[in-house]
Amino acid sequence: MNVTTPASGRPDRRAATLVMACLGVFVAYLPVTTVAVSLPAIQSALNASTAQLSWVQDAFVLPMAAFILTAGVFGDVHGRKKVFQAGLLFAAAGAAVALSAQSVQVLWIGQALAGLGAATLLPTTLALISHAVPDHRERGRFIGLWATALMAALALGPLIAGVILDHTTWRWIYLISVPVPLIALVVAARLLPDSRAPHGRKLDWPGQLTATLAITALVYGVIEGGAGSFTDAKVMVALFTAVVGGVAFVLAERRSASPMLDLTLFRSPAFTATTLVAMITFLALIGFFFLLSLYFGLVQQLDTLQAAWRLFMVTAAAIVVGQPVGRLMHRVAPRVLITGGLLVISGALFSLTGVEAGTSFGSIAWRLALLGLGIGTVLTPMTATAVASVPYQQAGMAAAGNNAFRQVGGALGPAVLGALLSTKALDTLPGHLTDAGVTGATQRNIVATADANGLGAVAHMDLGANTGRALGALGDSFLDGMRLCLVVAGSLTLLAALVCVLLLRPRQAAVSTTTAVAGADTAGKAPTAVAVAAVDQTPSR
Repeated sequence: MNVTTPASGRPDRRAATLVMACLGVFVAYLPVTTVAVSLPAIQSALNASTAQLSWVQDAFVLPMAAFILTAGVFGDVHGRKKVFQAGLLFAAAGAAVALSAQSVQVLWIGQALAGLGAATLLPTTLALISHAVPDHRERGRFIGLWATALMAALALGPLIAGVILDHTTWRWIYLISVPVPLIALVVAARLLPDSRAPHGRKLDWPGQLTATLAITALVYGVIEGGAGSFTDAKVMVALFTAVVGGVAFVLAERRSASPMLDLTLFRSPAFTATTLVAMITFLALIGFFFLLSLYFGLVQQLDTLQAAWRLFMVTAAAIVVGQPVGRLMHRVAPRVLITGGLLVISGALFSLTGVEAGTSFGSIAWRLALLGLGIGTVLTPMTATAVASVPYQQAGMAAAGNNAFRQVGGALGPAVLGALLSTKALDTLPGHLTDAGVTGATQRNIVATADANGLGAVAHMDLGANTGRALGALGDSFLDGMRLCLVVAGSLTLLAALVCVLLLRPRQAAVSTTTAVAGADTAGKAPTAVAVAAVDQTPSR
């Protein structure tokens, strides 16, 4: 097995493992929200179109979805300490590239490297804790602290970005992500114990390559199809490639002696239900947050810090509700918790269709807090059920697979809803311009600019006396698009609730709850409230 000296009985080693794991997951998730609230500033500085802006987020999420399963296997085979250090190096390299980016394409490269680092760090940090703390109950406390660090990254990211953008340009949001992982890399070399899986695993290259091909082609096709036309040759080729890649992945996994994702997991209705719910829900939610950041910047003209406080309402509410939900799992079937949470999320999304350009902070805040309450209610029982619905030996793979599909949904979210937003807004923009008294050549110039370079480009046009009226019309057309996206997102979460009701049987739900509460730690995951973060990755041991 070639494991370094066990540290489970030495508090200093366990403390070192916990500190490094918390630091690693903080580094992994800090770019998620710092970039999300900085999108308007990035769009303005780099003259990025809406489709290009979608790729800023998707360039980070795609490597997470495509490589998170493989990263766990790499740690099992080659040693988790080495993989942890590699993840820190990728995170630092990605931040350094993004920090120096002079074009949106270079920013994509930086985001992709950072996403690869996050995909490497997430399973590895939990696997290190699982090895260092063999006692189930004590491990739950360690994982609770780990997840708190993750939530801290999601909560603090917007505030950090807001303070930075108040004083300098967007690129400096990446500054903290360069020295911190490099320092952690040096400290880990001395203090962090290593471990490997006690059972033999092999790298599944056919599965890895076909999964990457399918996911990348699918997201590319959706983004480019929304920005242009789904009948374009390159879009049709991309979508066809995604289908072929998906079929090839299924065939490769069925034939593999050591599959990256054992397809027999889907024989469990509970696992299938939670995986579908994860993918559908995150498509809706991540896409919504992409739109919300644009709404705050383009329509309400808020600075980044003001937008950050509004997004903080979601994270804070999710943290608050998480602990009570963790205790309720002892008494309430996960189907009830998950379905109820999804209905709350859907209600919050539908309620947001009523916002206008001048909607006050208080009026938006309660809607965002309601959204956070729903998220906090769904994610902990959803992941615990996925882990408990399969045999113990497959618990790590089950949680990894659940998380991978969740990231696929997260990658598709900005692509799908961004495409809907652009299409609807461009359709209604001429009418709003006419209503505002902007006609003729000026109107045609505005519409052509928005079509070619995105809605944000209109805000930088020199329109003279028509500027105010044009910006008002732009805001109205954006709201038309956002309302359509909110209806779609709310409908998707209702669909997820229906999937949960149909597939998550009451008897299986009860068994899953009992097993998860009593033994979720055996898969490296405690059903604690702070697991409401967007990851919930469980290591294979």
